[in-house]
Amino acid sequence: MQIDGAGRQQRGHVLLIAGDAAVRRRAVQVAPSANLAALGVLPTSALLNSQIPTDTTYLDGARDPNTVLMRLRTAAATPGPLLVYLSGRLTLDRRGHRLHLALAGTTASTVRYTALPWDWLGTELGARSAGPTTVVLDLVADKAAWPVLQEYGCLPAPPTAEVYGVVVPPAFAGGVDRVSSYTHHWIDQLRRSPTRPTNLQLHAFAVGAAALPPGTLVLPATRELSAPAAQEQQAPQVQAQDPRPHIHALAAGGRHHEAATLAQAWEQHVLQTHGYTSPEATHWAEIRADLARMAGNYRSATQLWINAGRTRLEHQPPDAPEVLAAAAGALYCWTQLKDQAEARDAGPELVRLLRALPSLEPRLLRLTQQRLEVLEGSRA
Repeated sequence: MQIDGAGRQQRGHVLLIAGDAAVRRRAVQVAPSANLAALGVLPTSALLNSQIPTDTTYLDGARDPNTVLMRLRTAAATPGPLLVYLSGRLTLDRRGHRLHLALAGTTASTVRYTALPWDWLGTELGARSAGPTTVVLDLVADKAAWPVLQEYGCLPAPPTAEVYGVVVPPAFAGGVDRVSSYTHHWIDQLRRSPTRPTNLQLHAFAVGAAALPPGTLVLPATRELSAPAAQEQQAPQVQAQDPRPHIHALAAGGRHHEAATLAQAWEQHVLQTHGYTSPEATHWAEIRADLARMAGNYRSATQLWINAGRTRLEHQPPDAPEVLAAAAGALYCWTQLKDQAEARDAGPELVRLLRALPSLEPRLLRLTQQRLEVLEGSRA
């Protein structure tokens, strides 16, 4: 039994809050209920990174901000570690110019009465001193809130808490009603890692792996996660923090050359440290492939993904998720090649990679072969 300084038995608390879904043009941008359901199947020990007894509170579909406040206050009073996860739509009270987490039923005219004021989170968690506090956010800002976030350059957060997450801008089209990419990769890494990564490692992996829309606000601010700016163009140091969130933020902001230069520097460091055939080196090749995709350089991205897939096949089974992901990346980028000569040159290598994956959907290989045949025929 673990006892805190006041003689109380330590207990942890996991508070999962689903706000209102963010929808644009009838497409769901973030589905908070789906995110909570996915997190709910994980053991609390994995979520909290602690083996102590833990209470879990789910708030899905809440309409009264005072109800959420009471749950937040109860969670903040726990004598042990606390994890607060929030997902949903960030909006603005235009009259008071305050950020709010929209709850179920919140509209533009009812924000002041039906949404959770964002500063309540800071007030309740800021007064907490009983144990470590972690806040994880997977949010979409609407058109009213986004200009304010751009003005701030960040999302106000409790200074005593570790805060990780993303706030996606309002302009992207969205997808289907399912677990959002950032939360999905956070969960996936928790499931797959033999030892529980740190929250910073989970966040860095999720940001690097998720296909975040351009302009996404990454928390903590990228300057807090990256090496000092003066060292960015130099060979990276081994005490340096994980650079992936910063690299992704550079690319998402349109600074593709800087992102590629920094990624290449880190790749060289990894090659020298771990070797050319190491999983770490392959991962950085995949990062460069995705950076090329973000920059619209589909020729380079296709080749890098093909190389990564072949390297992984030398060390992993053909149905490994990483192998299939590399093949999927290569196939997608190849389909985006508009130059027929470039597509024709890369096609045979891609077909050989896809043929080596027996679990791949046969239709994908068939369509690839058909397009390559058309390209070969056009040569004449």
